[in-house]
Amino acid sequence: MSAPKTLRMVDLPGLIWEFTENDFATFALPNAGFGLLAASVAPTLTSCSESPGALSLLLRAAPPVILFNWANLLIFDIANQRLPESVTEDAINKPWRPLARGKISPIQTRQLLLAAIPAVLGLGAVLDASWETALIMLLTWMYNDLHGGDELSRDVIIAIAYDVFLMGSLRIALGTATETCRAVTMSTTGYQWLAMIAGVIMTTMQIQDLRDQEGDRTRGRKTWPLVVGDSVSRVWIAVCVWLWSVACVWFWEEVPHFISAGTMALGGWIGACVLRKTGDVTAWKWWCFWQLVLYSLPVWHYHWR
Repeated sequence: MSAPKTLRMVDLPGLIWEFTENDFATFALPNAGFGLLAASVAPTLTSCSESPGALSLLLRAAPPVILFNWANLLIFDIANQRLPESVTEDAINKPWRPLARGKISPIQTRQLLLAAIPAVLGLGAVLDASWETALIMLLTWMYNDLHGGDELSRDVIIAIAYDVFLMGSLRIALGTATETCRAVTMSTTGYQWLAMIAGVIMTTMQIQDLRDQEGDRTRGRKTWPLVVGDSVSRVWIAVCVWLWSVACVWFWEEVPHFISAGTMALGGWIGACVLRKTGDVTAWKWWCFWQLVLYSLPVWHYHWR
């Protein structure tokens, strides 16, 4: 890693984007998609009695929802990538990241994080998502600085964090797209759906670890592929993805048959990609798309029943 040059303010926006670029489409956008899709069928998942229109969601809700996800993702990514062991791992797994390329030093990254945390906490307050933002930062601290991400507890932390991101996305979407649903609570069905999604994340998120085994082994991280073995992990992921596809379709019952069949077929396809080792990066991208398909099931249920 080459020594970083003096950090200029004009370079800062591009550098900040580089910290999150790899995760924006696979994390921030699917989470935002959940918030917008769930808000469109708010009476099914929340105490809100009205569903905002599609135009209002796209024009008024989408920008702050995406900003909320990206800003909190930025805090996680800076905190995650600044650790010495992370720089060593990224030199193997993700050499395009700013620290691995020498575009910023660990000290400069720490200073950037010190400035970013209060800014994002302030943004959370403005978006009326203060507790979600604070909880995400707590989980970020547990995952990175307390090294929860290096233990098998990583999947539990990630699953909880996903649900917090999703709840925040939904609340912001409803708060900005409607006038009467600024203080909503999740319905029983909403909590059950979030619990299922947490189960999905906790039991299938290991798909992202398949491609990172070399770097994870270097830093001593305990991931499923390294603890139970690559082959066992692949079978586990393939089975869980398909079973969750079936379970989610069953949970929402009244959805079009072609959607039910398509969801289960997609789960089977992802499992086949994992088992056949046709490309772990590609399988990961299909998994991210599968998330959006699952998030759309309440919409099909709401409009099809």
